[in-house]
Amino acid sequence: MRIVNVVGARPNFMKIAPLMAAYGAHPALEPVLVHTGQHYDHAMSDRFFDELDIPRPDLNLGVGGGTHAAQHASVIQAFEKACLDLKPDLVLVVGDVNSTISCALVAAKLNIPVAHVEAGLRSFDRTMPEEINRVLTDQLSDLLFVSEQSGLINLAREGLDHEGVHFVGNVMIDSLYRNLPRAARSTVVADHALVAGEYAVLTMHRPANVDDAGILTRLLGVLERVAAELPIVFPAHPRTLDRLASFGLRDRLDGNPRVQVVQPLGYLDFLELVRRARIILTDSGGIQEETTVLRVPCVTLRESTERPSTCIEGTNRLAGTDPDRVWAEYRAAMSSDPATFGIPARWDGHAAERIAAILASRGARPRAERVLATAHGALARMSRVD
Repeated sequence: MRIVNVVGARPNFMKIAPLMAAYGAHPALEPVLVHTGQHYDHAMSDRFFDELDIPRPDLNLGVGGGTHAAQHASVIQAFEKACLDLKPDLVLVVGDVNSTISCALVAAKLNIPVAHVEAGLRSFDRTMPEEINRVLTDQLSDLLFVSEQSGLINLAREGLDHEGVHFVGNVMIDSLYRNLPRAARSTVVADHALVAGEYAVLTMHRPANVDDAGILTRLLGVLERVAAELPIVFPAHPRTLDRLASFGLRDRLDGNPRVQVVQPLGYLDFLELVRRARIILTDSGGIQEETTVLRVPCVTLRESTERPSTCIEGTNRLAGTDPDRVWAEYRAAMSSDPATFGIPARWDGHAAERIAAILASRGARPRAERVLATAHGALARMSRVD
């Protein structure tokens, strides 16, 4: 069974790494790794592949950046040719980047079964490009590998409760557990003259936060209040730095001695930086999950989250972007006891093994089988309603 595994951007690397390792236990599976090149920085990509022990891609499509439409078009054209050449039995996509939906669409049009890892996550905010990618990818997929229980509820609500849905756990957490001992050897905390447990980590890159001068200015104000209490280290996305400069805010950030703006870090250094922090402020999705397992308080600078289990069970607090609310959630997080919070079900480091076992047992079943089963299920539901 030849499985084409797609990565397109940095968040995908941590999700694909444990899967590529888990395939080794199943000789019947033939994994092929395709990098679309949606986000590609040679130095950073090589570093992540080395740190996460990911085999080098069998094929790099090199599509590069551009607008959403340009990226989708480039990926679709390049990936269609790759599928015609590779003749996969299944295409596996992860997460919610543009490459995810583009490659799923190509496979579906070619009648190649699609598997989606991290299925069912919903922020219910259609202004987020990722939300559109998630919803459409799930509709195209034959196998839906769910990371948290909210995903099962969301898929059922959308009529996707067929036999291809599997609650397997979180592959991001597989990578975290696998790499914690190696991350512990990092000197990143000392390198930045920080004291473990006495600093905050900030990440901020989402367009809703950094493309609006008013929102970014207000967030910068509350972050300055945090910095007065705790030094902040800020591994800054280049796009965020560009926006700060264009809005005339970069000097204000650089001039604050309590804020260290640093280059984006490799996976192991960043994992250690987060693990040793007192608190995290972020608009990232994956970091909400990692802080929950690491039991580090997290304040999410967004109005919604597609990972509600991190708030219900974990250390995450959804703060939005209003400065007063962010400050209140920060103070509440600082006074909380992370040891009292839980970890979502099946976030145990074995999600990739479950996925590989399901794929090995399933075999290369024709896509038509799932379509027929879904139709029968829909008719059964209609009968129950009547």
